[in-house]
Amino acid sequence: MKPKFRYDPAEAVAHLRAGDAELARLIDRVGPFELKLLTAGSLFEALLRSIVYQQLHGKAAATIHGRVLALLDRHGGPVPDALAAPRDEELRAAGLSRGKLAAVRDLAGKCQAGVVPSFREAHQLGDDELVARLTEVRGIGPWTVHMLLIFHLGRPDVMPTGDFAIRLAFKRLYRKRREPSPEVILRHARAWSPYRSVASWYLWRSLAPTAD
Repeated sequence: MKPKFRYDPAEAVAHLRAGDAELARLIDRVGPFELKLLTAGSLFEALLRSIVYQQLHGKAAATIHGRVLALLDRHGGPVPDALAAPRDEELRAAGLSRGKLAAVRDLAGKCQAGVVPSFREAHQLGDDELVARLTEVRGIGPWTVHMLLIFHLGRPDVMPTGDFAIRLAFKRLYRKRREPSPEVILRHARAWSPYRSVASWYLWRSLAPTAD
């Protein structure tokens, strides 16, 4: 099923323009809101990818992810039950570190136990509850869940203050002498709510050369 935004992007941009003159100027520089939601068959599939990609460059991560998916395809595809079939040695040979191997094993177990919900169930849960449940999985922290909420679930009001690029972009946009604390960003972002995800996207885009 194709992912959908849980908000009207045009309405979100209009709200941000009206409430923050500096952000409005950034929106003018960056241009239209063009976030494309990522597709995954399940939260297991989405989080598996997130774990594999942690602390790796894109090309290396994509190669390892492809190898892991190829192993799972032999046993039913990217579903929790399929992860029980490959031996640890096979997954390590695919490129998973010991830590990531333990994390994906735990992810499968948490999916089977119902801690990790289905996409259908996830759409009925609030952001905070999803963060609480998904961070029970080894190797999954709040930042990973925030990215899932923004880029997979299309949630409107996520403010990933744990993201280095967000802090850097905020510092530059508002000409802060020091790196802003999460509390400083959250206070400022009250004016952006309920569309902090869209503001975050513009902050990320402000670091791209084309935004200058």
